[in-house]
Amino acid sequence: MAPRNSPRRFGEPWQFQAVPRWIYLLAGVGALFILLPLFGMVAQVDWAAFIPLISSESSIAALGLSLRTATASTLLCIIFGIPLALVLARARFRGQGVLRALILLPLVVPPVVGGLALLYTFGRVAWIGQTFSTFGIDIAFSTTAVVMAQAFVALPFLVLSLEGSLRTAGQKYEAVAATLGARPSTVLRRITLPLVLPGLVSGAVLAFARSLGEFGATLTFAGSLQGVTRTLPLEIYLQRETDPDAAVALSFLLIAVSLVVVLLAYRTPRSPLRVLVRGSAPPQDVLP
Repeated sequence: MAPRNSPRRFGEPWQFQAVPRWIYLLAGVGALFILLPLFGMVAQVDWAAFIPLISSESSIAALGLSLRTATASTLLCIIFGIPLALVLARARFRGQGVLRALILLPLVVPPVVGGLALLYTFGRVAWIGQTFSTFGIDIAFSTTAVVMAQAFVALPFLVLSLEGSLRTAGQKYEAVAATLGARPSTVLRRITLPLVLPGLVSGAVLAFARSLGEFGATLTFAGSLQGVTRTLPLEIYLQRETDPDAAVALSFLLIAVSLVVVLLAYRTPRSPLRVLVRGSAPPQDVLP
């Protein structure tokens, strides 16, 4: 006799119901909590004037700057985030827990505090900033400052995602490759990185999205100069005071761009994230 909660018909094999039905109710409430404000904002968009609102010179400049700086900061997160995640997941040393806590600190510290920390480190009167100033390089209140502020708040997202993937993947394939004579760099390139590629893609997407929406650290460290440091979130904040319709239109544009990025990363049929769900064969041809 099949269990009472079985959805099967006569003659069909029984399948276990993994999620209790009451969970769907709570999940629905949680989804509505996120979706209703988005729909409420969309309802306020002046669609008749939408194109003129988002095609102004300041709006186009802010969108272009946001996309360029978010891409640059994501590349920085990948360059420095992969080594950090590898050290945290694979190495063992004293103070490792403290290092992990410090690296993940931007996740919980207000972005304005992060911007102040960057300003008092790389500003014109700061100890490192003065050194750069002697060579004619001013970091604060420049496009470079925007990239640095975005990378500062986005780097922990990539490190956290990639470290989790490294711990989940384990080290059995890496150990086999090492016993076959592969050098550590070869193991990293041919085994480790392909195995954790889904986690790397996921972390990069999160880092890009976080960079695209960064506001507090950017305003504090880089300021708001049109075409130089005024990203789309800053433009939305300024338009909110003078032109609410333009602020709503630009907010919808920012949400649409972020949604496209997430969908391309998580819904592409051959996406590495889909490969992880379906399962993949262990890497072949370990040795060069």
